[in-house]
Amino acid sequence: MKKSKVNEAVACFKSGFNCSQAILSTYSEALGLDEKTALKIACGLGAGMGRRQETCGAVSAAYLLIGLKYGNTSKEDSHEREESYAWVRKFAALFEERNKTTHCFELLGVDLTKGDKQIASERVKELCPKLVQDAAEIIEQIIEAEAVKP
Repeated sequence: MKKSKVNEAVACFKSGFNCSQAILSTYSEALGLDEKTALKIACGLGAGMGRRQETCGAVSAAYLLIGLKYGNTSKEDSHEREESYAWVRKFAALFEERNKTTHCFELLGVDLTKGDKQIASERVKELCPKLVQDAAEIIEQIIEAEAVKP
């Protein structure tokens, strides 16, 4: 097994990057995407897609990594597309086992745009490092699952 990068992903988040950036940039280079480009791509997905609190940014970034690893590059290759979809479903199920949902608003329980900014900030600092950690642990299992099928 390769050296875990879970702590690196959490540290990236705690350093000021959003949840999506922390996940995508930590694992992207091993899949052919440079870190700077990964940070740019993932930026808008943070806080549930631009603070809309839809799908958790760490989850969205994991889906992008699954696409980098398993996605199709030919429209005729439905096998790779279906394998990618299966891994996305597997990731979501594993994340939901740990956290009950993949939706940012439900995970945080506070409105990041209309609610009390102090409470929102505290919730993000309290909960999001664990969510990034969970996403990182799960994506490592999936990226390294060479012979395993979802």
